[in-house]
Amino acid sequence: MDVADYLMLSGIQHFAFCERQWALIHIEQQWLENVLTIEGQDLHSKVDDPFLTESRGNIITLRALPIVSHAMELAGRADVIELQRANDNDDTAVLVAGRPGKWLMVPVEYKRGKPKPDERDEVQLCAQAICLEEMHGTHIENGYLYYGETRHRHEVEFREPLRSMVKGLAKRMHELFDNGVTPPPVFKPHCKSCSLIDVCLPKSSDVFEAVEKYLESAFNAASNDVSVLHNSDTCENS
Repeated sequence: MDVADYLMLSGIQHFAFCERQWALIHIEQQWLENVLTIEGQDLHSKVDDPFLTESRGNIITLRALPIVSHAMELAGRADVIELQRANDNDDTAVLVAGRPGKWLMVPVEYKRGKPKPDERDEVQLCAQAICLEEMHGTHIENGYLYYGETRHRHEVEFREPLRSMVKGLAKRMHELFDNGVTPPPVFKPHCKSCSLIDVCLPKSSDVFEAVEKYLESAFNAASNDVSVLHNSDTCENS
């Protein structure tokens, strides 16, 4: 398969947040912006410069680096990859053209707001690490999430449960995409901040369920009335 046909790596964060939101964006091609998405784009504009490379002491900073995983069939860009000077005997370090010695690869993802109560940001960062490992034949132990609201980095360790979650989500994404399936709406508290709430209509499922129950109740009541009338007619004619 051509890399251009791979799913967007960044979509795994949407998918972990809400499968329906991901499907509306990546299958149905629907997208609306709210203040949260605009703030996020502004934050990323400060790091998404593929021509900007910084070097400070024992750290080289690469920005908007294209990454891909053929195993997961995901492709995208990493916000920031830090190359940290390592011991020459470190098997997890890589060689860098034009630079002496060996370097560790550490992905850094920039997010607006603050740390989330779930793993949606962690799975995106871990997916980036898996891509880099596949591309460069290395092993990456950790990365960082930088949040615009707290202005702090939060370390993420890429342990096996998180890696398994990433691979499971990627597999599920492909299943829905290949079959063109958009999951039904389910209203949850986080729906209120979703930019697609007016497209998704998450409360519509509650309305449909209420209507369904009403129609079922009305049908049963009508059936009972018909049964009573039928029995009454039978008694009169006997």
